[in-house]
Amino acid sequence: MAFLMLVSLTILMGSCQYGNTTDWKLVWSDEFNYEGLPDPSKWNYDTVGNAYGWGNRELQFYTTARDSNAFVDGKYLHIRALNELFKGFNYTSARLTTKEKGDWLYGRMEVRAKVPGGRGIWPAIWMLPTDWEYGRWPHSGEIDIMEHVGYDPDSIFATVHTGAFNHGINTQVGVGTYIPDCEDEFYVYAIEWEEDRIDFYIDDSLVFTFNNSDKGPDEWPFDKRFHLILNVAVGGNWGGVHGVDDSIFPASMVVDYVRVYTRNVK
Repeated sequence: MAFLMLVSLTILMGSCQYGNTTDWKLVWSDEFNYEGLPDPSKWNYDTVGNAYGWGNRELQFYTTARDSNAFVDGKYLHIRALNELFKGFNYTSARLTTKEKGDWLYGRMEVRAKVPGGRGIWPAIWMLPTDWEYGRWPHSGEIDIMEHVGYDPDSIFATVHTGAFNHGINTQVGVGTYIPDCEDEFYVYAIEWEEDRIDFYIDDSLVFTFNNSDKGPDEWPFDKRFHLILNVAVGGNWGGVHGVDDSIFPASMVVDYVRVYTRNVK
C-alpha cells in the first residue's frame, strides 16, 4: 500500500453486482460464512512493520488474532481500526494476507467490500510479490486494487508501482474513480491480470488498464506470483495528510467475500 497522487479521474455512479465469470474458474475463496477469527488456513496477520510505520508513517499497531480488530460474524469479515492505547500506539487495526496460503500468477481477483470513512482512515485491498525476485520495493511490483482515503470521501483509487513507475519518483500510474456512496454501499473491486495487461474493475466497469510494455521487469515485474492483502491503516503519508479525526472510530472495512479465479482452458 503506497502513497498515490491522483493521475486521472473516472466517474462511476450506482452499484451493480459483477455477474460474468464464465471465462474463469474459481480456485480460492473465503465467503465468511462462519464466526470468529478469520480462517487461519487462508489468512495471516502481518505485523512485521509495526516498529517502522510500514514505510508510510502510519499510526496504527497491527494486531494478531485479536477479535476486536478482525472478526467474522457469519456473513462478513470486519477489519476494524480502534482509537485505543496499545503497546505504545494510539490506534490498533489488522492487516491480513494470503501469503503462502494463496499466491497466484495471473487471474481474476475480486473482493466485495464497503470501505470506512472519516479523516485519517486509509483502507486498502492490494497485492505484493511473494518472493521479491526483482528486489526490494518497488522493483518487484505492487498492485493496488482499491485504496480509499477518508478525507476524500467520494473517490476510490487503483494503481500500480514498479521500478520505473512509483510514487517515490512521482511516476506512479493509476486512476481515481468518483463513487460518492463508496462508504455506504458494497462494491466489487477486482483485477483481471493477464500476461499482457492488468485490467481494474469496480463492479462491471473497467476503470483502468496497465499494459505490459515488454521492456522488462523495471516496467513490468508482474510475471511472478503475488498474494492478497486487506488492511485498514490510520494516518500515514497519504491517509494522514489532513490529520486524524478521533471521533470516527471504530472504523471498519466490511468484506462480503474474496474470490480468485484462473482462466478456463478451452
